[in-house]
Amino acid sequence: MHIITALAISIGALAAVATWLCLGTGLGLQVWALFVGWGSFYHTGGKPEGLGKSVINHGWGVLVAAVTLIVVGTVGGSVIVTSAIVGASVVVLVLAAHLPQLSTIPAAVYGYASTAAFCLLGGVAIAEPMATAKAAAMIFASLVVGNLFGLVSERLGGALARPAA
Repeated sequence: MHIITALAISIGALAAVATWLCLGTGLGLQVWALFVGWGSFYHTGGKPEGLGKSVINHGWGVLVAAVTLIVVGTVGGSVIVTSAIVGASVVVLVLAAHLPQLSTIPAAVYGYASTAAFCLLGGVAIAEPMATAKAAAMIFASLVVGNLFGLVSERLGGALARPAA
């Protein structure tokens, strides 16, 4: 079987499982964030190495976003003040790429953006550190599960693509 066909089958079947996991279990996982993590797994090269890079950098992005949201929620202020805080946080996010473990900037941005989106669009009280931390943890868990689905889909697709003996 062609690898694209095999991946389509494995990803499609696992997408149904992932959607059920997010919508049918009460775990609180966010299906969209799971898919962002899944895509990031492939974007970072797949295999266990890509999994590690993606997850570590998601964690960094989630952390920077959570701290930024708490600062914005606490300080308040104008759009200019909020914009300056966000700008400074993104400088920190990217400067961390000097460390080899945090050098996969796109995966960090996925974590940052997913956390900010969930908190801001979901009405999380960002001035309350525990509320923001809980939301950030849920997004990080969703991203990690998505990366794991990526690894499983890659392996399953590879197994389906192998010619029968």
